[in-house]
Amino acid sequence: MRLFAGSSHPRLAEEVALQLGISPGRSRIEHFPDGEIGVQILEEVQGKEIFLLQSPAHRPNHYLMELLVMVDALKRAGARRITALLPYYPYARQDRRDDKLVPITARLVADMLQAAGVCRVVTLGLHTDQIEGFFSIPVQNLSGRSLLVSALRELQLKSPVVVSTDIGGNRLARKFAEDLDAHLAFVHKKRLNAERVEAEALIGRVEGREVVLVDDICSTGHTLEMAARICRERGARLVVGAVTHGLFSGPDPIAGLDRFFVTDSIAQPAGRKETVVSCAPLLAALLKKDEGICN
Repeated sequence: MRLFAGSSHPRLAEEVALQLGISPGRSRIEHFPDGEIGVQILEEVQGKEIFLLQSPAHRPNHYLMELLVMVDALKRAGARRITALLPYYPYARQDRRDDKLVPITARLVADMLQAAGVCRVVTLGLHTDQIEGFFSIPVQNLSGRSLLVSALRELQLKSPVVVSTDIGGNRLARKFAEDLDAHLAFVHKKRLNAERVEAEALIGRVEGREVVLVDDICSTGHTLEMAARICRERGARLVVGAVTHGLFSGPDPIAGLDRFFVTDSIAQPAGRKETVVSCAPLLAALLKKDEGICN
């Protein structure tokens, strides 16, 4: 078994390798003057089981292309099987058509991965389960919920209520509520445009309670700010955020949150205020299990 990584999240790759007791696979990634990506595999991979970690966020087009080029290089070097480890699946929010003139880009990404030679995909917290159906190869969708729940339990909340930031996230919120033995509520929001949302109603009781706002992806932070504001207005005494994927293209810190937990599925710049929960143990445990099967 060999673990290789693209350039999107080297720290996570190093943490996974450390927990496995191995060194990351050696490769060279270069960029030509016109921006083309060049890759060279620097060790023998003939007949090996390859895990390739890449988290195509912040520069999704660049990192996705880098991933495809690395897959092709590994395949041509004789790798027996290539599993793509994608803690964050790019273009996951474009998973359906709400207009006849728009693409289903999440499906396009699936097609490209398979065409390049990926034999299996392991990802974390898919935006929707239907994305698994875009593949004809095995897909394993790990849940980051257990990592966030463990962190939230350390707060020793007395009367928690889990609040979904929109109706579409009600299923995720229900699972968090079950794990935390908490009450459930959700915010009904209206999206004004790609960046702005507006709260229309809060369904559920939060007065005098500790609110845990949950979502799978945080981009601008406007949805969390809106949800935190309406919970404060309804009497919540503490508001905590818990998100699987932090894209964070908005302000830091996000207004209205007393604490904020996020996994490191996406590389984060130094100095941000969120509490980062590592997903390396989850990925390492999966690879250890796979190594046992392969042996």
